Amino acid sequence: MQRMLKGSNVELANLTEAAGPITVALRWSDPSGAGEADVAALLVGASGKVRGDDDLVFYNQPASPDGTVQLLGKAPTGGGSEDRILLDLAALPSEVERVVVTASRYAGATFGELDDLGLTLFDSSGAALLGFDIGDAGTETAFVFGELYRRGGGWKFRAVGQGYESGLAGLAADFGISVDDSDSDDSDGGGGASGVEDVSAPGAAVAARTSEETAASGAPAETEAGRRRAGRVRTAKKRSTLPKAPKVDLADHPAWQGARLFSCAGLRNDHEREARATSTLMAVMAQVPEFGRRLTARFNAPAGTVQTFVEATFKHGDGKVRPDGVIRVARAGRIWTALVETKTGGNPLRPEQVEAYLDVAARNGYEAVITLSNDLALDGEHPLTVDKRRLRKVALRHLSWAEVAHEAHMLCHHHGLAGETHAWLLGELLHYLRTDNAGCQGFQDMGPSWVPLRNAIAAGTLRPGDQHAVRVAESWERLVRQLCLRLSGETGHNVAPVTRRRRGGEAASRRSQVAASLIDSGRMGAEVRMPDVGGPVRIEADLRTGQIETAVEIPSAVRARALTRVHWLLRQLDEAPPELRVEALTEGRSEGPCDLVKNLRSEPGLLVPGDGGEISSFRLTLPTGMGTKRGTDEAGFVRSVDLAVDRFHQLVLQAVEVEAA
Repeated sequence: MQRMLKGSNVELANLTEAAGPITVALRWSDPSGAGEADVAALLVGASGKVRGDDDLVFYNQPASPDGTVQLLGKAPTGGGSEDRILLDLAALPSEVERVVVTASRYAGATFGELDDLGLTLFDSSGAALLGFDIGDAGTETAFVFGELYRRGGGWKFRAVGQGYESGLAGLAADFGISVDDSDSDDSDGGGGASGVEDVSAPGAAVAARTSEETAASGAPAETEAGRRRAGRVRTAKKRSTLPKAPKVDLADHPAWQGARLFSCAGLRNDHEREARATSTLMAVMAQVPEFGRRLTARFNAPAGTVQTFVEATFKHGDGKVRPDGVIRVARAGRIWTALVETKTGGNPLRPEQVEAYLDVAARNGYEAVITLSNDLALDGEHPLTVDKRRLRKVALRHLSWAEVAHEAHMLCHHHGLAGETHAWLLGELLHYLRTDNAGCQGFQDMGPSWVPLRNAIAAGTLRPGDQHAVRVAESWERLVRQLCLRLSGETGHNVAPVTRRRRGGEAASRRSQVAASLIDSGRMGAEVRMPDVGGPVRIEADLRTGQIETAVEIPSAVRARALTRVHWLLRQLDEAPPELRVEALTEGRSEGPCDLVKNLRSEPGLLVPGDGGEISSFRLTLPTGMGTKRGTDEAGFVRSVDLAVDRFHQLVLQAVEVEAA
């Protein structure tokens, strides 16, 4: 991958021979967990201005009308967020000279508050072509990361890295876009679109109209009705999501179960589970365009008509092979095709089977082979090792059932869909995926090294170099990654693992650190970043004591007296578990007075530092019993980690309101 410096440019044809769309991924991590950024793409003509409303591609208009540019949405990464844009440069209209890749923040947040700010460009095979790291962001609230522009019949990329302290309005003005920053209500009478809000807020209203047209029109100041006229691009979202609960329940008995579109009844073996899961997923992908596009866009498929098939047969050598599914996406006379191999439950992918599908795909000119299982790929690495020579013409991609459920959940409960029928249909798929008998629950087994590791820790025989520790460390990373996906769905915000090294660090190094901790102390831990929490949430499993500790450090309220600060915290922890441990910390110290919340309710002065120091923060720690088995049953470790984090989130994190200093 070629590293770019600010202001440098490169010809894309010199970096790859792969045809097809490219993907631009904007990345960042937010140490505070308080906010995100919204990406946008501007299609600019020779004049340096947009041609009209359709040339602004953003979250309420996530694709250009011809599908050449589309937003793929946010995805949590190892250390933060990644927001991707798919561009089919070969199909862009000839009058589009540049595509400008931008992002903006809101609510006064700046890009200087983000870490690991940068951009990576991938070709259609998924290979990273170039990277651009931005280290000089400051008070800017909008940013141009880079631009793709025509030159000599080809396309080049320029690393821009230019920010705007004036936010979206300042960035928009440079490209001929005026911004309506009024705060009027633009109700349509149907309870859909909300009013126009300030441009610094997530619901800012953007009107794509050239400044020259505005100045030359000679029109008087706009009235309320004028602002509502057609042709103004508004970001106020009008989407359908699933209702939180049915309005009325007509069942005669609480044991009655509502009829479901996709039933798990009658599944007798693994083959039937795989066949039904594949067919169910493929059908919904074809019928719910927003969902189908989210999944296919992960593999650089174009935006177009999605058709899906199951049990297609192909000739291979002297025999035949039959992948579980086929996905075909058609747009502008071009067809993108991927073969799909699915596994449910604990069934592993087989290298020889996947390699046969890679051969079939290459022979038929297909773009990708997609594997789908409960395993979770880490750091973009496919969980299966295959002959790399087979990957020269065909991309091998992987998706976990947990990631499929995550995308469905975000659309159903947060981002919304175009209509109620689509929301209901996707909700039925989500219910199916979360039913135990479907076998699509995602990562749920710490692996065969779990019991030998626990036995070695108990016997005191675990030593450096033990491969069981390394394998359990890898399973732990998968478990934490899936936990973040689930929490992201529940909160509607990005929840991501915290990594101390830039770009997440090397996977082998991270896992060796966890393995070393297991060997030294019998403990393994991780930190996750959650929104509206003072600091990262620490999750630590102690295999010697059989306890899982979840902890967070929150800033103290600004009060004159130390005891008043303690009372401020205890009032919010009125319903917290009695075993919650509270520690008062002063500036520059990692330890301080500590006691259980059940004791502090009667004697809050136990937390007041004896030296009269000012309490700067509190550390809250909740212990939970740990399951010993390796799976997700009642006594399983995976389930106990989920329960421990859910308990901490519901009883502690949601109760405490972090007060700004």
